[in-house]
Amino acid sequence: MFKEIQGYWQDRANSFTQEVLSELYGEEAKIWQRIFKKYAPSSLKNISVLDVGCGPGSFAILLAKLGAKVTALDYTPKMLKFAKENAKNQGVEIEFAQGNAQELDFKTKSFDMLVSRNLTWNLPDPQKAYREWHRVLRINGRMLNVDANWYLPLFKNDKNIEKFPDDIKDIPDYSEAYPNAYKMEEIAKNLPLSKILRPDWDEKILLEIGFEPIVCKKAFYTEFFGKEKYYAPSFLLVVEKR
Repeated sequence: MFKEIQGYWQDRANSFTQEVLSELYGEEAKIWQRIFKKYAPSSLKNISVLDVGCGPGSFAILLAKLGAKVTALDYTPKMLKFAKENAKNQGVEIEFAQGNAQELDFKTKSFDMLVSRNLTWNLPDPQKAYREWHRVLRINGRMLNVDANWYLPLFKNDKNIEKFPDDIKDIPDYSEAYPNAYKMEEIAKNLPLSKILRPDWDEKILLEIGFEPIVCKKAFYTEFFGKEKYYAPSFLLVVEKR
């Protein structure tokens, strides 16, 4: 499964990089940096931050610009290649590593803060990943996770989903916008979080692992898109290790 997912993101790396580079400029960059500063466990100056599933590096770069010591990890070589180039172009120093989000090669209690975006839905065993993220955080360290129910619309008729959210629309036709879009759709059908209503599931699992909830914004996307409907509304989870 990991090889299939990696292959998709290898193909998608170029278009995805172009898509997110705009976040490094203008109002969107300011919004993200305000969020990082608001929910960081302390001042971002010199604290250690792990960006899991960094992609082209936008979060890592914005955090580094705020003075954090950032380590950025991704499973896909081409994503890391673009991330390194983007960091160099932005004039920031970031430590990059290739690795599996479910099996981190970092010592226990290594980081003050961990951030991740649009990664957990990709994982074959997200609960295992959350346990690993808890392990590498220091006491009172915080995790910020931004994600969405990206492929839940595939399961609209699944009887196991008791109440399907009204604000989740059908999946758009990405066939012309993204390489191998339907390939990811096929992969998603076999991923556990695709048919689980989130972030309700995440909140329950994180509490069991030992995190304390700080904030859960189920309509987090409105901070960027106003009140307009979005086919898979992004949520923000902030939790603290106790």
